[in-house]
Amino acid sequence: MGLFSKIRDRILGRKPEAPSTPAASNKPAPVIFDGGVDDPKVAPPALRPAPATPAPAPEPVDVEAVLGDMARAKGGESNWRSSIVDLLKLLDLDSSLDARRELATELGVNAGAHGSAEQNIALHKAVMRKLAENGGKVPDDLKD
Repeated sequence: MGLFSKIRDRILGRKPEAPSTPAASNKPAPVIFDGGVDDPKVAPPALRPAPATPAPAPEPVDVEAVLGDMARAKGGESNWRSSIVDLLKLLDLDSSLDARRELATELGVNAGAHGSAEQNIALHKAVMRKLAENGGKVPDDLKD
């Protein structure tokens, strides 16, 4: 599992609890039949299962809200919006130069020297873009 996968799982795996609703009954509707079973003109229709309905697409996870909640829970002192190091620390992940080098390779980021401000900014934006591609709702200013 690459470092981005850990980032994705920590952010996108934290979906808010949906309010519980009563489960819909899976029982078929009762068939009303007035004729005789042997009469082909009025025999009941064959019981068929209802056609499968596609599962609704999952709602995108609000990345900014999830990270903001995590920062507040940890005391609010985090520059995760612009710092890849702070983002990784907020997620309790390795933020070392080697970890960021691995992340740069994984995401194909080739900006600046390893550990440079230029690379760190490019890494942060690449992570945000990749989160958006994987079902996250990310504000444009964090991706560009």
